[in-house]
Amino acid sequence: MKRFNKYFNEWLYESDGYYSNYKQIGKNGDFFTSVSTSSFFGGAIAKKIIKTIEDGFLPTNTTLVEVGAHHGYLFADIIQFIYTLKPQLLETLNFAIVERYEKLQTQQKNYLEESFGDIINLKHYNDINEVKLENAFVVANEIFDAFDCDLVYTNNKNELQIAFVDNHKIKFEKCEDIEIIKHCEKYSITKGEVALSYKSFVDTLCENIKKFEFLTFDYGDRYPRNDFSTRVYEKHNVYPIFEEDLDLEKLYKKSDITYDVHFNYLSDCFKQTQKENIEVKFDTQLKALVDFGIIELLEILKANVSEDVYLKETQKVKVLLEPTGMGDRFKILNVRKY
Repeated sequence: MKRFNKYFNEWLYESDGYYSNYKQIGKNGDFFTSVSTSSFFGGAIAKKIIKTIEDGFLPTNTTLVEVGAHHGYLFADIIQFIYTLKPQLLETLNFAIVERYEKLQTQQKNYLEESFGDIINLKHYNDINEVKLENAFVVANEIFDAFDCDLVYTNNKNELQIAFVDNHKIKFEKCEDIEIIKHCEKYSITKGEVALSYKSFVDTLCENIKKFEFLTFDYGDRYPRNDFSTRVYEKHNVYPIFEEDLDLEKLYKKSDITYDVHFNYLSDCFKQTQKENIEVKFDTQLKALVDFGIIELLEILKANVSEDVYLKETQKVKVLLEPTGMGDRFKILNVRKY
């Protein structure tokens, strides 16, 4: 019998885990992301990066770092839009990807070489611990929902229970972990996910990069909703972790497992680690992408392509911004360390 957080980690990251090999995203995969919806997602981030440099917060020779780049599509979209909007930056910027799997590193390298030739000098890091820089703009799209988590709930005796897994069956026992108990008390969590693994990542980022802007998108919310959000995605079917008759053994390592991110805790990790010279902003994807300038990018497109092409891209961007869909379901945390 093992703690659920270990089971979760093995599911995704063991040598034969779900993320150990390249997986399709989008129509032919298990799920959609903002990246697979429209290249203008990366375009808006590129516009934000350019403004950060033009405003003088980061230098023109800063390093763009993506954590968990999958195929490399988002990084390529960002680079393409920088080339379109401010091509001279590509002569000075540095590019890096944090990726633990060698197969994916090869995939990313090949894709970026096919897209840009030798214009991009890409460096790979196996782990965030290896990233030691004076300054950086760090992008992390949908990574925190894949950090291992525990499942907890408070029973009718007001005792906090924590999940264990035995032969792919989830069982709850009394929680003896003081850190988990204190965390639940602090954030008034009576039921749901606890992902203490965020803190180590944040600590390392703040320690290893002297000055940075960090941008992450994920589904979740500011406050925990005191319910289980852990779910499995398989070929665009969604299975709540406690769905009746769900066969975890069959899905184990062959499908994606995820949960909603607790953004207040993630924000507090940055504030506690970096007690001063830190600025943390939480927002919806809708507001963030509009603030970054995605509408202005569509206007540029409109002036340079046919109406059909413009309307098709506008429809894709609408999916990113839809208040009842991705626009509100996905949140962002934008952090600046001075």
